[in-house]
Amino acid sequence: MLKLSKMLSLLLISSVVLAACGGKNENEGTNSGGNTDAKVQLTAWAWNVNVGALNSAMELYKKDHPNVELKVEDIGRLDVYDKLSTGLAAGGAGLPDIVLVEDDRIQGYLEAFPKGFLNLSEKGFDSKADSFPAFKNELASKDGKFFAFPFDAGPTGMFYRTDIFEQAGVSVDTIETWDDFIAAGKTIKEKTGAQAVPIDKFKDDALFRMMLNQLGVYYFDKDGNIDFNNPKAVQAMDTIKALGDADLVKDVNGWDGTVSATIDGSVATVPFGAWYYGTIIDQAKDTSGKWGVFPLPAFEKGGNRAANLGGSSWMIPSATKHADAAYAFAEYFATTNEVQEIAMDKHGLFPSLQTTYDSELFQGDVAFFGGQKIWKLFSEEMKDIPTPYYTKDYALALDEATKAQADTFNGKNPADALKESAKRLADRTKRQANNG
Repeated sequence: MLKLSKMLSLLLISSVVLAACGGKNENEGTNSGGNTDAKVQLTAWAWNVNVGALNSAMELYKKDHPNVELKVEDIGRLDVYDKLSTGLAAGGAGLPDIVLVEDDRIQGYLEAFPKGFLNLSEKGFDSKADSFPAFKNELASKDGKFFAFPFDAGPTGMFYRTDIFEQAGVSVDTIETWDDFIAAGKTIKEKTGAQAVPIDKFKDDALFRMMLNQLGVYYFDKDGNIDFNNPKAVQAMDTIKALGDADLVKDVNGWDGTVSATIDGSVATVPFGAWYYGTIIDQAKDTSGKWGVFPLPAFEKGGNRAANLGGSSWMIPSATKHADAAYAFAEYFATTNEVQEIAMDKHGLFPSLQTTYDSELFQGDVAFFGGQKIWKLFSEEMKDIPTPYYTKDYALALDEATKAQADTFNGKNPADALKESAKRLADRTKRQANNG
């Protein structure tokens, strides 16, 4: 009888334990974003127009997932990184469920905090990979595993003033290479007084980065070695020097200087990512109908004209208590055509989701750009964009590349300027520099 009583007690305890375990799994299941009565409160960190894009997505998501709430904290781009780095260093303390991270920082975070973010491949995101261009997939993954949901991108182009080109008698159809562009720029300056491009010679190397990317190189190679001495990097800097030597560069001071040159027509073109469209239509309203876009010139006839500048992705910190719900919403956000079209149409965020490119939004005319199908042009470029390699030392490399550009404009031979920057960067990062 005593044995039987003990056996019954053990069975009762086991039942309680199993019930408790079953209850835990059931509660975790409510975090998947499914239609259950349990409420899930997600938190996201983002900035600027991305905040509106998140809120727009959640409005649609809640129609089928009324149990999920999203609190979006707009805390500023640099503040996001400061708080994210602090939280990751503290083992995940105080972090949100979802966070926006620019593409140039993803690999740095994954390198510094290899267990800091949710492995999305384990959640099944690999099945969605074909929906995105190769370069975005590579930036969002490490060692073949996804750790970020590809979001917006910055396919590049030459935003140009059609009225200035017409006044100079120059057709963009004649511009296939950078040599063609320089020749056209000389004609335009002679006939109109407008310079070819704005460059902040001493503080930003945006055009150099675009050129590097279209040539299939970047600050670092795929193995993380410094690649400033690569002949293609020298070729890019040589081309920038040629623009300067021909007096086709307007020296501007930062972002505001570039915008001012855009507004006043002192430059004929502005090479930038697709997102610059928003700045033009907002800041240069009086120039409606006087703009067009053509691809970056190639370095040789028939060469690649595709590049990217900017873009970001969404990541889920491993410390989240709502991994399933965060994944379900972020996947919906990243892979739903309607959501991405809203992000583009209302918030100016060019999507990486390739299935959106067949929509009317991307195939239609843009009145401000004289009826040109500029979004079709940008979307067709995405598949040809090479992958840039950033590493955690990207900020230091940007600093050294900008110094090399400044030295070039001050008269130094581009190859020598890049070689000196490569050496300084090697000293600062302890990385190996390729010899070229």
